[in-house]
Amino acid sequence: MASDTCEGCGEQVTIAGGIANLWTFERDQTGGMTLEFDSDASEHFLCFECIDRLPDDPTASDVAGLGGS
Repeated sequence: MASDTCEGCGEQVTIAGGIANLWTFERDQTGGMTLEFDSDASEHFLCFECIDRLPDDPTASDVAGLGGS
């Protein structure tokens, strides 16, 4: 099971799937996703709780305003 740090809150987030889960048939779920912004070509990994805190049409500055690392 892999993990990544949420850029919004700084917490470690589980990333399910991939080769690590291929033979175990674990049903763990991913706790976040990467948002890509066309306006500045940036990518930000956020947990679902932080994604819920973003406005309807977020920008990279909204992600920065979440207060994470």
